[in-house]
Amino acid sequence: MINEPDPLDTAALRKIANRMDRAFRLPFIGTRIGLDAIIGLVPGVGDFLTLLPAIYIVKSAHAKGAPPAVLGRMGLNLGIDVLIGSVPLIGDIFDVGWKANTRNVDLLDRHLLRMNEKGRPEGRP
Repeated sequence: MINEPDPLDTAALRKIANRMDRAFRLPFIGTRIGLDAIIGLVPGVGDFLTLLPAIYIVKSAHAKGAPPAVLGRMGLNLGIDVLIGSVPLIGDIFDVGWKANTRNVDLLDRHLLRMNEKGRPEGRP
């Protein structure tokens, strides 16, 4: 018998979000930044490259059965991140505080917790 991953387990997505949003602590200030803020400094391709893990998180949420309302909020978080993040310097500073990936995994966790408390709908894992 094959061990299937628990559909409520978002640990792998949380690891991706942590790497992208809070992997490093800035000395003296104590603020945590991630690869999103660092890679985003690269003009042109930086913001595009940081979208790839963010899209993976949203696609995984869809695969885990997140409803359109949750997916829409996740998309809004990404849209805000991309829109403001594309502004040189201001966008990079904004990325440090916005942490769209962490917000999106939090949204998925809350949805899955609610679903688990109510019972899973028919046809869902």
